Amino acid sequence: MPAPTLSEIRKWPAVVSVPKAATAIGCSKSYLHELIKRGESPVKTLAYGRRHVVVTASIVALLEGA
Repeated sequence: MPAPTLSEIRKWPAVVSVPKAATAIGCSKSYLHELIKRGESPVKTLAYGRRHVVVTASIVALLEGA
């Protein structure tokens, strides 16, 4: 699956799944899950029970270098 462009990411819903976010930032979903578990995620996440979602605006900010 090719990485989405920044323009495409800006059109995503407010939150996305961890696998989708991982593709956007160029890492594996298992690595991003590990970073979330350690509290070291480079993007903002929200927990819903055991499930996490990633805030799309934080992906955009990361990729823009903000």
